[in-house]
Amino acid sequence: MNQNLKITCFGEVLWDVFEDEERIGGAPLNVAIRLNSFGVEANIISCVATDRRGTKIIDYLSGIGIHTSNIYVQSKYPTGIVQVSLNQSRSATYKIKYPVAWDKIPLTSKMMDTVKECDALIYGSLACRDPRSRATLLALISHAKYKVLDVNLRQNFYDKDFLMTLIQGADFIKFNVDELYEITAMMGSTYNSLDQNLDYLKSKINASSICITKGKHGALLWHKDRYYYNSGYKVVVKDTVGAGDSFLASLLVKLLTETTPEQALDYACGIGAMVAGERGANPVFSPRQIHAFLTGSTK
Repeated sequence: MNQNLKITCFGEVLWDVFEDEERIGGAPLNVAIRLNSFGVEANIISCVATDRRGTKIIDYLSGIGIHTSNIYVQSKYPTGIVQVSLNQSRSATYKIKYPVAWDKIPLTSKMMDTVKECDALIYGSLACRDPRSRATLLALISHAKYKVLDVNLRQNFYDKDFLMTLIQGADFIKFNVDELYEITAMMGSTYNSLDQNLDYLKSKINASSICITKGKHGALLWHKDRYYYNSGYKVVVKDTVGAGDSFLASLLVKLLTETTPEQALDYACGIGAMVAGERGANPVFSPRQIHAFLTGSTK
């Protein structure tokens, strides 16, 4: 599915530490890995340490063809780790260490050139918890052709005012349901329903596309003044880590290559479900596996 697209992801690269193993992760990195699997030229802008974990991240990404020249390497802060806990339904919660390397992403001229050349810049709110990476992101956003915000409200690692700045500046925003309610409440909404809060949000911001993910119940997409729905795919969940990241990568690729929004949403929900049905954030799927799942599951 080589789309001749160039997409840059900014933010955290880290290790998800489970009870019995560690796996490479971080939302922007997960998105980049899924984009790369679709034949997209994926760049990642981040920071790691000279430690073992940082070296393994660089080596892994280089091995699968993701550009790493914008991953800054330093020795003052360790490569990031996240303690992952799974509840009885296999949904993940995260305990995120601070400060770590990806909190201190420096701005370079190469990073700016990369963003200028790309079709889209994808970034999340989590990477803005530290002033250094926050300043770098703001500088890069000003050069982006298409700005994609993946809202990630983790622990207390976000600032309301800056979050509003990110939301107001984005062309495309992805929330989960809980994040939508939390953010619209911050903005002054007194509504209770999802539809009312989405309408409220639309009236306050400039984005042309908003996507709300609803876990096993699928997702809702508002794109260029129209609504699209998917009610989810049936899957036995092994863990939810990275499912939303693969969903975003899939949806964005399809929307940027002129697939109809409904087809794009169906495809993205299918990929997200497939990831939830496997262990880890970045399981590998062949085109045949994807086709079989999408045509054989009940939406």
